[in-house]
Amino acid sequence: MESPEVSALRETVCGLHAELVRNNLVAWTSGNVSARSGDLMVIKPSGVSYDDLTPESMVVCDLDGKPVSDGLSPSSDTATHAYIYRHLPEVGGVVHTHSTYATAWAARGEPIPCVITAMADEFGGEVPVGPFALIGGDEIGRGVVATLTGHRSPAVLMRSHGVFAIGGTGRDAVKAAVMCEDVARTVHLARAFGELAPLPAEAVDALFARYKNYYGQR
Repeated sequence: MESPEVSALRETVCGLHAELVRNNLVAWTSGNVSARSGDLMVIKPSGVSYDDLTPESMVVCDLDGKPVSDGLSPSSDTATHAYIYRHLPEVGGVVHTHSTYATAWAARGEPIPCVITAMADEFGGEVPVGPFALIGGDEIGRGVVATLTGHRSPAVLMRSHGVFAIGGTGRDAVKAAVMCEDVARTVHLARAFGELAPLPAEAVDALFARYKNYYGQR
């Protein structure tokens, strides 16, 4: 019998997929959100339209990416999500998108430079680029973990692929994916008019600390 925590997580993860659509981060059936509950994770089923997603259609897997009950097949990115959870135990949510502007930076294999305060706030610096890797196994997850370990950014541009974002919860990870696309678009537009100067490191540190420690309600 499924625990109340996992049942609630099905509801949460289903709702978070609607945020990907609402924020124009996905096309057709691409993209996925997962969230973790102990040694289990809940993730989007593979190839199912966003309009057809329900809490019941979400797939519960162990942290090796294997479904724990009968039902729909999980996302083709399940092995990546599982690898991230196994190796970054503080992570409670993972998001993958092919959002347009961020993926354009990924196609160039170029990090998004930290040239605006919103980037310093949310990412603590540039949004880094991870290595190219094929879909289906642990390789993408290895690249995500290796790139983000020791980095303040909750998002990585996987080369020639798209965005992977992490957070303490699924909602945190979705926010990181939304903000990644937002800054990718803004910096792209700014760069069309000439070279950009990154913010000074001390300013980035101060902005990041203020945002993490004082912004919002406490």
